[in-house]
Amino acid sequence: MNHWLVKSEPFKYSWEKFNKDGRTFWDGVRNYQARNNLKEMKEGDLVLFYHSNEGKNVVGIAKVVKEFYQDPTTDDANWVVVDLAPVESLKNPVSLEQIKAEESLKDISLVRQGRLSVMPLRAEEFDKILEMGS
Repeated sequence: MNHWLVKSEPFKYSWEKFNKDGRTFWDGVRNYQARNNLKEMKEGDLVLFYHSNEGKNVVGIAKVVKEFYQDPTTDDANWVVVDLAPVESLKNPVSLEQIKAEESLKDISLVRQGRLSVMPLRAEEFDKILEMGS
């Protein structure tokens, strides 16, 4: 299993809305590196949901429920989506400041490539963030 982190601005698509919807396709990715990461996602992979811009917190865990397919919001074949479903909320959101302060997380893409919207995490990084949020 692989582990990922996706970012969403809460005013565009919040964790609360995602939970109400129960499932969504992850669209709007227009960065080739992020798109390539979507293509690597496999059904069952776990995904951390991060509120960007306002909040700047990891707030929940989702899972990949359908692997990549053509983004239905565009005719451009370069862009894909995956389907995600919420799994659970973190008891305590984990802030970007907490993540930056944690030595074992200093090399994750969230810190090193702040604009990347879909990024891989190593299992130990994923687990560390979960631990911080419990």
